[in-house]
Amino acid sequence: MYRRFRSLLVPQEGRSVPNDMPTKKTTKKAPTKKAAPKKKVTAKKVTKKAAPKKAAKRTPSRAKSKRKDLVYADNQSSFWVSDGQVLNSLMALRDALDEMEKEVYLYHARGEQNDFSVWVSDVLCDSKCASDLVKARTPRSAKTVVVRHLKLYSV
Repeated sequence: MYRRFRSLLVPQEGRSVPNDMPTKKTTKKAPTKKAAPKKKVTAKKVTKKAAPKKAAKRTPSRAKSKRKDLVYADNQSSFWVSDGQVLNSLMALRDALDEMEKEVYLYHARGEQNDFSVWVSDVLCDSKCASDLVKARTPRSAKTVVVRHLKLYSV
């Protein structure tokens, strides 16, 4: 008599539903709108842009300002070498050391007394060069010291 249709009891054709039997009322539900899925809000990372690095500018005038003027000794305070040479500046000392024999150098730079370092310190006023000349034992090493210190001068 009754057949089952989608979980509801529906009367078959031509037959009526007895009154004692409860009937299930079905109501159509209004279609509900599905809420659109919420978009995830992601916070954007704020990055600070670094300022471009500035290249250091080299100014040639600045480098020249650090250089010292080369000192020239007058005739009375010039250095008289035992072989007859007369020296009046660090450049002259460099040239003399280039050709100087070891015996002549040792005559002026013996023991604790170094005539070259005393002259460079007192007359040419370069105490750093003088202190390095005390350590030099040969004309070649003394020339190396003088050449290194000449780079600090505006020649």
